[in-house]
Amino acid sequence: MRRHQHRSEIFIVDDDASVREALAFVFRIEGFEVTGFDEGTSLLAAARMRVPTCILLDVDMPGRSGLDVLKELNAQDYPAPVIMISGKCQIPIAVDAIRHRALDFIEKPFEPQAVALRVREAIDGLAWRTERGAGFGILPSRFPGIELLTRRECEILARIAAGETSKAAGRILGISSRTVDVHRARIMQKLRARNAADLMRIVMSENHHH
Repeated sequence: MRRHQHRSEIFIVDDDASVREALAFVFRIEGFEVTGFDEGTSLLAAARMRVPTCILLDVDMPGRSGLDVLKELNAQDYPAPVIMISGKCQIPIAVDAIRHRALDFIEKPFEPQAVALRVREAIDGLAWRTERGAGFGILPSRFPGIELLTRRECEILARIAAGETSKAAGRILGISSRTVDVHRARIMQKLRARNAADLMRIVMSENHHH
């Protein structure tokens, strides 16, 4: 079985059939193939056979929760981007999802077209970054705490260091401004920065040691 991405396919995992159908409809119009799953175990089985272009994964499902499924994919270093969907606006869940490498977090109720656009932006953003390298050009290669940051956090930090707003950074990286804010909060926590100015001082501090 071919294990890669020439067929643009979206996996949608949600126990609500109406959500799956609404999303499948707009993604098919966008030219994607769509496979729906109503729970996580069957998704994980399919994901072992082939890698879709993107996985949309509902947080609140009976049985194995979306976060459990995400953690399992994360443990396997799964190559496809995963976007989480949740009916409750819960920041701790968003933080947990992003810590386990979810690309983005979308809240219900949503407009299916808006989700399709976000997925398209996420896929384009990933392709853009792969083509041009990770784009951390602006960050010093070493500063206290850099080893604590994930690759994604370094990307976000490079955007913040360039003076971009969450909205602008999100547009470039193909994620929502709220997701950028969650990353920013984690970065500040890891680097023990009290505010944005403090963050910049830490990032640029390497220059003062030499």
